[in-house]
Amino acid sequence: MNKTYTMNNGVQIPAVGFGTYKAADGKSADVIKKAIESGYRYFDTASFYGTEPYLAEAIRQSGLPRKDFFIASKLWKSEMGYTNAREAFQRTLENLDTEYLDLYLIHWPLPEPGYENWKELDKETWRALEELYAEGKIRAIGLSNFLPHHMENILAGCTVRPAVDQIEYHPGYSQEATVQYCKEKGILVQAWSPIGRSRVLEDPLVCELAAKYQVSPAQICLKFAVQRGIIPLPKSSSPERMKQNMDLFSFEMDQEDIWRLATMPQSGWSGEHPDQERVYF
Repeated sequence: MNKTYTMNNGVQIPAVGFGTYKAADGKSADVIKKAIESGYRYFDTASFYGTEPYLAEAIRQSGLPRKDFFIASKLWKSEMGYTNAREAFQRTLENLDTEYLDLYLIHWPLPEPGYENWKELDKETWRALEELYAEGKIRAIGLSNFLPHHMENILAGCTVRPAVDQIEYHPGYSQEATVQYCKEKGILVQAWSPIGRSRVLEDPLVCELAAKYQVSPAQICLKFAVQRGIIPLPKSSSPERMKQNMDLFSFEMDQEDIWRLATMPQSGWSGEHPDQERVYF
């Protein structure tokens, strides 16, 4: 957990984080507390997740200082726009019981598919984040689920470049065009749903490589991100799997195997796309 990347503004970010989506479905901080005990210090939350207060509770109960943690959150589709974004950020600070965030993201580029004025709305929202960054309330700002044409709109008029773009990324859905665009623009890629779903974990190639490297299929998926300089944000409720999901630097996959995973047929896609209605399987 000591490995970090340097974002384009010079701020260090841990190489692996813990995703908190549905981590407090039991209305308790227990899962997040287990993650802290397992060694996680980077936590990814969002106003939409409803986990911000539980993350705050888990951090308080850990007894560890705030500076030991890297906390990221995101503003939801209904919180876009200049004024809404500033108000949403303040609510997030209160929910997290902190005076600052390490990273704050726009969760989606469009409030809904087909929204006509998304370009202006994104720019207004980004302006609010730039101001909060300039005020020292956020150490880095970024995007989530933005594709190249969405990011071009931001880059065309920004004063602060996005530090990260968080996208769905796993074997079978690696969004190569977006990853390549981010690399060219100096934007760090983060992976939500980095393990995919059961279809990915049971895929013959993933299972073959798990046997080859003597690790779990989940570790193969996570290493696929790490070895390409992408930050995975796995989530789990099992302390054993939490620790396993952090053990990603004790083995290295051959480049041939990375390319095999990158060129798998599409598998395990969530059905989410920023420009289209969600697909349900």
